[in-house]
Amino acid sequence: MLYGDRDELTGEVIAAAIKVHTCFGPGLLESVYEACLAHELQSRGLDVLTQHYVDLSYGDLVIPRALRIDMLVQRRLIIEVKSVDQLEGIHTAQLFTYLRLSKLVHGLLLNFNVTQMKEGIRRVTNFRELDERPVT
Repeated sequence: MLYGDRDELTGEVIAAAIKVHTCFGPGLLESVYEACLAHELQSRGLDVLTQHYVDLSYGDLVIPRALRIDMLVQRRLIIEVKSVDQLEGIHTAQLFTYLRLSKLVHGLLLNFNVTQMKEGIRRVTNFRELDERPVT
């Protein structure tokens, strides 16, 4: 399945997260939600990498496997899975840093430890990468 539009891809991921949350509700470990969400997304025909490592460069130094992203969907949407009492600013900052360092634009922060999944969803955009892309 081809997802050319960010909203179409994020919409599919959010629908899958809602399905997983509806099945289990809050209170499980992040690893359980991550595994089930990855399975659900793959069953929908999406390319999903879990616990995906990214190298980091600092000048001429390359640090292999410096970042570990919870999920990378279609090789362009970062998903960070949480199961916390409430999302904090540091969670958003972490996802933004992952976006910036991996030079990707869009990410979703999904907190499954909520009564309704829609309460645990945050979209994060790396506008810097949008600004630096050539106009086509």
